Amino acid sequence: MAVHDDCKLKFLELKAKRTYRFIVYKIEEKQKQVIVEKLGEPANSYEDFTASLPADECRYAVYDFDFMTAENVPKSRIIFIAWSPDTSKVRNKMIYASSKDRFKRELDGIQIELQATDPTEMGLDVIRSRST
Repeated sequence: MAVHDDCKLKFLELKAKRTYRFIVYKIEEKQKQVIVEKLGEPANSYEDFTASLPADECRYAVYDFDFMTAENVPKSRIIFIAWSPDTSKVRNKMIYASSKDRFKRELDGIQIELQATDPTEMGLDVIRSRST
């Protein structure tokens, strides 16, 4: 599965310039490549992000999570989410699962990885506990 150059460029912009809050990636089966499906503005909330993931199709996503440490220091973590809802087709799940590691290697700077099959597995509480 090829990775479109735009995927890496947008990720670098998120990482270095914080141009986006999140990026949702989609595998375009006909072209056999991963493309950028949606970009979240820096002002977008986590709810905006989760709402942009389809309920019955797999996606890859990157989310720039801001939080405060126990010492009141603002921090940020880049989280990679492999979204694979139970309701998606088996073929769809297999394609995403088999391409995940190669795609993730293209995005240099991911700090946390989550695998989610329903929204509760990537709730803010889960992300907070994995980030600190």
